[in-house]
Amino acid sequence: MSNYALKLTNITKKYDDFILDNVSFNVPKGNIVGLIGENGAGKSTTLNSILDIIERDSGDVFILDSEKNKISNDIREKIGVVFDGNNFPEDLTPQKLNNVLKAIYSNWEEKKFYELLEKFSLPKNKKIKKFSKGMKMKLSISVALSHKAELLILDEATSGLDPVVRDDILDILLDFVQEENNSILMSSHITSDLEKIADYIVFIHKGKVIFEETKDNLIYNYGIMKCKLKEFNDIEKKDIIRYRKMDYGYEILIKNKKELEKKYPNVIMDNIKIEDIMLMYVKGCD
Repeated sequence: MSNYALKLTNITKKYDDFILDNVSFNVPKGNIVGLIGENGAGKSTTLNSILDIIERDSGDVFILDSEKNKISNDIREKIGVVFDGNNFPEDLTPQKLNNVLKAIYSNWEEKKFYELLEKFSLPKNKKIKKFSKGMKMKLSISVALSHKAELLILDEATSGLDPVVRDDILDILLDFVQEENNSILMSSHITSDLEKIADYIVFIHKGKVIFEETKDNLIYNYGIMKCKLKEFNDIEKKDIIRYRKMDYGYEILIKNKKELEKKYPNVIMDNIKIEDIMLMYVKGCD
């Protein structure tokens, strides 16, 4: 039995104006992996490739101990999917949707579904087309968590939600992975959400994986060095990951922060957030 809920190896998909280029990363069982990147970086293409929504040009996907590139109906039942948008017939109410889904999923948990509707203050008898974007997202999450899924694949699942509801959802996701076989791959522009709950971060930029790191390593080992031109010229190139020229001097993305604090005692060394790392890769120079 594999230690991974999801394993991607060299996934490639070519379009006229974009290439998903040999994307590889893992989602260890019992963990939450955050997938980040700017718009158009390849996040949605990656998720669609995993779920066989689009056909890959090459590469392999293993999901929940399945054979390579094969998603059986049993495996599909163990995957909960939430995309950014509504995926249910809009003339249905949640109550009617429940009746449909319990005929589709062999492990449908009706009681849990209604408990989640209540928790998210979603009306049972209101048509989905009258729901706001946030309500539709909460409904999708309720469905994903109500059929004994072992792997959640979430695309901007907290988008459009107010901070209180987002926090409730993050708590639910953390509870979900307390079961050691349960895992989550979560694409999000809200990197602060990932800082709260993710174990690993995968950063995709221009169709390529730039890094796959533990969240703690990114937050505690990486940093931003701020300095003037003279100090910048004295810094060894091997210590610079990316840099940006600012009005007051330079900002430099570094790792091994504690080691470099001793090596360069006269520069300012700041802590960093995941969003800052992403921006340095996207806007900085190497």
